[in-house]
Amino acid sequence: MINHIAVIGSGTMGRGIAYTAALAGFSVTLQDIRQEAIEQARSYIDRQLDKSVEKGHIRAEQRDIARNHLSYTTQMQEAVAKTDLVIEAVLEMMELKINIFQQLDEWAPSHAILATNTSTMSPTEIAASTKRPSQCVAMHFFNPAHRMKLIEIIRGLNTSDETVEIVKQVAEKMGKETVEVNELPGFVTSRMNCLIGNEAMNMLMEGVASAEDIDKALKLGLNHPMGPLELADLVGLDSRLRNMEYLYHHLGEKYRPSPLLVKYVKAGRLGKKSGQGFYSYTI
Repeated sequence: MINHIAVIGSGTMGRGIAYTAALAGFSVTLQDIRQEAIEQARSYIDRQLDKSVEKGHIRAEQRDIARNHLSYTTQMQEAVAKTDLVIEAVLEMMELKINIFQQLDEWAPSHAILATNTSTMSPTEIAASTKRPSQCVAMHFFNPAHRMKLIEIIRGLNTSDETVEIVKQVAEKMGKETVEVNELPGFVTSRMNCLIGNEAMNMLMEGVASAEDIDKALKLGLNHPMGPLELADLVGLDSRLRNMEYLYHHLGEKYRPSPLLVKYVKAGRLGKKSGQGFYSYTI
């Protein structure tokens, strides 16, 4: 049974997953190596809980219970010492993920499941760095994690049926739907999303239409809830570039990153988090 969840990485995805898990009734520890990042995540989660009460989405008692379920730390060993499930939500860099999973394997209890929130990378390769590959899996959440209903579950070569069943139960308790995806780079959603976003960037570069009109066309004409360029800004253009480079390396030419994306990242225009991407933001 999963009672405690440790979330590694307190960025946009990590804090969203922690918030979602705490509201679902799990005891949650959110970890990041930087104290500043932890404080920002705590502030964000507190604001989200208050907003949810104000909007009538949850009761004040639910907010208070969720807050009591949450703890924060900069120490990974402390975060995972008594956990049942770890969800890693760090940057999409294979070397970093492998390094973290090696530490998790050493410090987490032997029964604990180790999950990666990767949107593109191989859970088999990540799991191979541990002594418990049967207990490793990918749980791909979507942004914002507390609103988006889907979790992609991707088993590695050695992931056990029991591990998959347990993480499905966790997802269901969080109010999510799941799809089980065979392991290939990008899975289902990232492969499609990166292609659409990359083509939108190329169209913008070619002068086909403005960013606003490209996004409007896909929202109103194809019923997308968010335009591909504003979505890329939300995800972070540096994150999108890393995803594109990984897919390009593994799947070939059609995933070559748009030159405009490369240029924006070089210029520090990383999207919403930097205040400037395809749109301008107040930060």
